[in-house]
Amino acid sequence: MNSEEEFFDAVTGFDSDHSGEFSEANQKVTGGLGSDTSKSQGIGKTGARPPQENGVQTHRTSLPAPMFTRSDFSVWSILKKCIGLELSKITMPIAFNEPLSFLQRITEYMEHVYLIHKASRQAQPLERMQSVAAFAVSAVASQWERTGKPFNPLLGETYELIREDLGFRFISEQVSHHPPISAFYSEGLNQDFIFHGSIYPKLKFWGKSVEAEPRGTITLELLQQNEAYTWTNPTCCVHNVIIGKLWIEQYGTVEILNHRTGDKCVLHFKSCGLFGKELHKVEGHIQDKNKKKLFMIYGKWTECLWGIDPVSYESFKKQERRGDHLKKTKPVRCPLQGNEKADSDVADNVPETQETVQVIPGSRLLWRINTRPPNSAQMYNFTSFTVSLNELQAGMKEILPPTDCRLRPDIRGMENGHMDLASREKERLEEKQREARRGRAREETAWRTRWFYQGNNPYTGTPDWLYAGGYFERNFSDCPDIY
Repeated sequence: MNSEEEFFDAVTGFDSDHSGEFSEANQKVTGGLGSDTSKSQGIGKTGARPPQENGVQTHRTSLPAPMFTRSDFSVWSILKKCIGLELSKITMPIAFNEPLSFLQRITEYMEHVYLIHKASRQAQPLERMQSVAAFAVSAVASQWERTGKPFNPLLGETYELIREDLGFRFISEQVSHHPPISAFYSEGLNQDFIFHGSIYPKLKFWGKSVEAEPRGTITLELLQQNEAYTWTNPTCCVHNVIIGKLWIEQYGTVEILNHRTGDKCVLHFKSCGLFGKELHKVEGHIQDKNKKKLFMIYGKWTECLWGIDPVSYESFKKQERRGDHLKKTKPVRCPLQGNEKADSDVADNVPETQETVQVIPGSRLLWRINTRPPNSAQMYNFTSFTVSLNELQAGMKEILPPTDCRLRPDIRGMENGHMDLASREKERLEEKQREARRGRAREETAWRTRWFYQGNNPYTGTPDWLYAGGYFERNFSDCPDIY
């Protein structure tokens, strides 16, 4: 993927012509990493950086400026010729973005990292799979009501996050521009896990909705148990991008495989369904290598996840089916999916809010979503964790590489409410990237990634981008000037 012809430009940003409950977050994790200097030194290294790098003790609780209204923008004139096509070359107004890079959105996987720490402490493989499954569901929970598009990372863009209070550090890099591929690597500060992967989000427009298929393998390694789990995320769909109220659903089957034991967790993210009854629901099970069901899982990715033994689950479902005829549900016209024909002049009805998850007696709570801040609606529906991702505290600029997302001027401008400035900066950055590509073509030189290399996933054998190490030694002298 490093050959220059693979990096032809795709204008993916949003240019604008207009003005315009349960969490372990408070538990301090102590300890450090081992003696591998390419991966370990940095945390607590004397003189390397201020003791509170990345603001590990306090984080901001709001953005500098409220969300910019999108009511004055129409995207139909832009998208009407693109039905069924990929969106990697479509330019849209910047008002439809949110002030984060896609690299930062990937970092939101780590909001419920306590579930990984919990899995690393559990003695039985079945218990560990329950926690890993809960983490896989929690990793997409932040997308609930998030209808803004993150900024597409520039080639060579990076993002790091160190959260000593949550016990992890994280690094990501945009390793390919076309196709857009983002690689990430995270490790526990107590040497309990490694979490890594590469994501290639394929976007398609279907008339009234935008569908994001997150291609790429996600890998979690529990180091003390010598276990590795792999999976892919479900498909995310944003409805009513042309007219009506925006709303989100996720659907598809997620299979989590424990490569040591052969255990597998199969999770079905339900689509809206005919009457909206299935919206946000997740149902599935854990099975052993002989496909015997060991544990049932159910809930909503927007709310919580519960688990119970198969016998109790099936007994409850039988009782529920017998009483089904007594239930009455108001019909809701749900959207068409895939390449089915859709009338773009009529908005998809937003399914009515369904009752909270009906808990089967004897169930065990596996995960519950964190409460969002009261001003979340004015902050692009960000979670408290998300609000802190683009924070640039005093002293950080001198420590971060020049490629870090926090230093990107168009995102910073949008976050501060300066939409015209953000649009101009975005256009400038994209032209700078195009000129850099043309320069490499003239000189017949290939782009070189800094922190990841292309290889095969050690567990699935599929193509992947793997962490090369060395980032936290903080030698950034050869980083490109992309901003």
